[in-house]
Amino acid sequence: MGVIMMDQAHIRNFCIIAHIDHGKSTLADRLLELTGSVDKRKMKEQILDSMDIERERGITIKLTPARMTYEYTTVATPPSPPLVRGGMYVLNLIDTPGHVDFTYEVSRSLAAVEGAILLVDATQGVQAQTIGNLYLALEENLEIIPVLNKIDLPAADIPARTQELVSLIGCKPEEILAVSGKTGQGVMELLDAIVERIPPPAGDPSAQTRALIFDSFYDDYRGVMAYVRVMDGALHKGKKVKMIATGADIQVLETGALTPGGLKAADILETGQIGYIVTGLKELGGCRVGDTITTPSEHLPPALPGYKVVKPMVYAGVFPQEGDDFHKLREAMERLKLNDSALVYESEHSPALGFGFRCGLLGMLHLEILKERLEREFDINLVVTVPSVAYEVVMRRGETIVIKSPLELPDPSHIEVIREPWVKVDMVTPSSYIGAIMQLLQERRGVYETTEYLAGDRAILHYQIPLAMIIVDFYDKLKSLSAGYASLNYEVIDYRAADVVKMDILVAEEAVDAFSTLVYRDEAERVGRRVVTVLKDSIPRQNFVIKLQASVGGKVVASERISAMRKDVTAGLYGGDVTRKRKLLEKQKKGKAKMAAIGKGRVSIPTNAYLKVLKRDS
Repeated sequence: MGVIMMDQAHIRNFCIIAHIDHGKSTLADRLLELTGSVDKRKMKEQILDSMDIERERGITIKLTPARMTYEYTTVATPPSPPLVRGGMYVLNLIDTPGHVDFTYEVSRSLAAVEGAILLVDATQGVQAQTIGNLYLALEENLEIIPVLNKIDLPAADIPARTQELVSLIGCKPEEILAVSGKTGQGVMELLDAIVERIPPPAGDPSAQTRALIFDSFYDDYRGVMAYVRVMDGALHKGKKVKMIATGADIQVLETGALTPGGLKAADILETGQIGYIVTGLKELGGCRVGDTITTPSEHLPPALPGYKVVKPMVYAGVFPQEGDDFHKLREAMERLKLNDSALVYESEHSPALGFGFRCGLLGMLHLEILKERLEREFDINLVVTVPSVAYEVVMRRGETIVIKSPLELPDPSHIEVIREPWVKVDMVTPSSYIGAIMQLLQERRGVYETTEYLAGDRAILHYQIPLAMIIVDFYDKLKSLSAGYASLNYEVIDYRAADVVKMDILVAEEAVDAFSTLVYRDEAERVGRRVVTVLKDSIPRQNFVIKLQASVGGKVVASERISAMRKDVTAGLYGGDVTRKRKLLEKQKKGKAKMAAIGKGRVSIPTNAYLKVLKRDS
């Protein structure tokens, strides 16, 4: 059975944006349930969160489209856009993530729709990512529908949260809807508002086809499958199309709609519709997120704007524990890249860990999810190296290079200046926690800008801070200091000079590349002492003494020793002259000295030692 065909006036494309844990997925459940899009027997909580990781963690990681049909029976007064009593409408919903690390998923969703539901928890109010996602939606000139969720909870403060939204958006109080995604209260009124307020998709059905790819994934049997929004013209099953950016020519094997029950095949996707196409491509590079699909012709139409090239925030080495798994890891990275367009990676070799990849990601949660997906979906055991940010290095001869790993740092005598990325940080917090949070920011080299006060005794702190100071454990510390109430959003603003140096870690007088890191010069001794202490507790004793050293520019700033195991060589002696005992001990001493000379650089470092060094000193 094909997809219900609708003219553009009866199509509404929208997404739900919110801070993490404000109830997006639960509200999506109610929208799908009340429109009859999901059979009641198959209904379950967070039905659009299809990955096990999402369901276990209770967070959305991937954008998820779903098509609904809704019979609109009310007439808006005045009707704008023109509405028909009793009209059947197709509503294309895209559920989006709420964590700052997955903002790129949100931006891709916003480019495929005309409107957005800005969801705010009525108990928690406006949070940092609420503001960040709102700005993204305003940049796309979308129609915003402000909605207060969780109004069924006793702690809900609707008047105070309404005032917050009025101050934030500049809307009228009566334009804000109050709903409960859990009980369904107010959701029918929200469906009416979606039809009444969000404009129908623009586009020319008679023009040459242009469709935007906003997501994709790989199917073992059908190749690359792309999620698309048709802007002009139509996509037909069986017809040939061309990717403007990659130049790939393909035949559309199948088209259809994305429904909660799965893919629903149809012969055509018309102007304004959101759906999927089966490309049959086995080469993963032929289909890119942000590319424009069109019909082959002598004169191709202008490409759609697509998406900004995402800049990774964090770099880390990802290596298989078993060297034989490298090719398996390469294939897994290629497939994940198709499904996670914010992921950047390149091959890397480490003398200690073998072959692997240097991965660029948007944050520590992004790195954590990448590791979990690789281990779960592709059954690969991994070792992840110390995360770092990208630095700009200005050379004395004038050129500027970008380094993503401490091992890429040139000789210090050739360097004019090293610049590190700085970010603008917005933190929403109850006023009572401001002092503790400001102290944390000061310890992390933050520069204070301003404080804004919101309704309900809450404030927004604006700071500038080096990115390296927030990528590892800053979010956890912020939550701990504020009893979980503070929230964080950040964006990179520029690069500034930094007094950083490369610190090498030597085990048995041999440098271990996986432990090399860039640190602030005035913190090198403290960081080095922590690392060698961790290694002393993690590396098993050998038959000879192992030296552990942290070195900066050839100067040792911290050191430890792992004493040798000692066998009691005199245990078999009793009686006799004491010189016999001394002779055996002297022989043992010479043997250990010889083993130490032979054994340098051959110390086996256990995997858990790498993982312990990953954790930043608090």
